[in-house]
Amino acid sequence: MLIAEIFHSIQGEGELTGMPSVFVRTSGCNLRCSWCDTPYASWQPAGEELPVEEILARVLRFGCKHAVLTGGEPLVARGIHALARGLAQSGMHVTIETAGTVAPAGICCDLVSLSPKLANSAPAPARAGAAWVARHEQTRLRPACLRAWLEAYPYQLKFVVSAASDLDEIQQVLAAVECQVPAAHVWLMPEGVTTEALAARQEFVVAACKEHGYRYCQRLHIALFGNTRGT
Repeated sequence: MLIAEIFHSIQGEGELTGMPSVFVRTSGCNLRCSWCDTPYASWQPAGEELPVEEILARVLRFGCKHAVLTGGEPLVARGIHALARGLAQSGMHVTIETAGTVAPAGICCDLVSLSPKLANSAPAPARAGAAWVARHEQTRLRPACLRAWLEAYPYQLKFVVSAASDLDEIQQVLAAVECQVPAAHVWLMPEGVTTEALAARQEFVVAACKEHGYRYCQRLHIALFGNTRGT
């Protein structure tokens, strides 16, 4: 399995914000989001080829109770089911961070952090090339896959919000999954990788949360460490 990094930090987003966790970042992604903050795991996937047994050994050395499988897109990584199963069998709580474009197929998971990609994620043709632009648009939103996750696991739905106009699209996505999603399970996160960029979008995101009963998703790791690897 190609692994971009394994590190011990705290969860910076969502339900488990502040929880000490070991992050396993797989390298490789089926999307090319314009604002991706981990290009070394998506746009230019790189890392170290490791067997599942070695990944497990490195994770367990930290003596931590929470593991986060992230990417890139972890569900496209070879061996991800075996890795999740090994973590669960070791007594760890497993969070999977995914765009929800690949069905779960029974993967071991205690919390799925679903981040469906809105139109604001579309890559620029000059950067991605026409083929990737088309592939991204065809792949970024798969309601049936999202529904399979929602019906099988505890979940949080996390949307990256770039502009107030994104709220209409979020409503459309929630309708498209065709299942009841409590407002408290929906998190809105302002797009940005600096405290200044996050603050610039904070006002309308907070207003949307107040209007709809959604939850505001901070990026605690940005506030604490900045946009740096291994945090």
